Amino acid sequence: MAGPKTVLSFGAHPDDAEFMCAGTLALLHEKGWRIHISTMTPGDCGTVEYSREEISRIRRAEAAKSAALLDGSYHCLECGDVFIMYDRRTLLKAIELVRKVRPTIVFTLSPQDYMVDHETAARLAQTACFACGVVNIETAGAEPFEPVPYLYYMDPVEGKDNFGAAVKAGTIVDITGVMDTKEQMLCCHESQRNWLLKHHGMDDYLLMMKAFAKTRGAEVGCGFAEGFRQHLGHAYPQDNILKSELGDLVHVA
Repeated sequence: MAGPKTVLSFGAHPDDAEFMCAGTLALLHEKGWRIHISTMTPGDCGTVEYSREEISRIRRAEAAKSAALLDGSYHCLECGDVFIMYDRRTLLKAIELVRKVRPTIVFTLSPQDYMVDHETAARLAQTACFACGVVNIETAGAEPFEPVPYLYYMDPVEGKDNFGAAVKAGTIVDITGVMDTKEQMLCCHESQRNWLLKHHGMDDYLLMMKAFAKTRGAEVGCGFAEGFRQHLGHAYPQDNILKSELGDLVHVA
């Protein structure tokens, strides 16, 4: 069986969770859930000043510091930025992680997003959830388990797909009460300010995060919110566990 009240954020890079689901993680933590945050890469290309080894070390430490604010654990699958592959080797890493964590809920990135790393991470998470109970897929030190976890896709960056169309969230979580925690978690990623300023022309990514959370919040009449879409394909759970756990803080379209 999946672990009791365990949630896994399955991202591509350090700070993905902080941008898109940290508020909901904080709310679940308040309800007694165990928090795990994982990334496919250590963010080894997110710099204009450090070597690949140096920035990887820095960003792993930043991610672990952020997770610790929720008494959580951080995991890195050690792929490379821009080179996250949907292949057997990487899938086995993803399946092994899910089996070790044994989550009830998995949050992953949007299948439609601004970069392929995010989209590939979403596909890997989908397959890892589906395959976690497949006994003929062997993973060292990690046994298969059932049932398939609840799988939710986070909002894409800026809430739009690759053609600029707005992506509607099916589940919106009011995170107003934990917005300070979400901001503190994102602030742990200090190395990214210079990188984002140089590469994205973004001087204050905290303001960007808060602005989008405010936009989602306005859709449901609250200060700040995070949006999700639940994977409802065959074999995946069909009820909305976020609504069950977080009650009136969750608005379902």
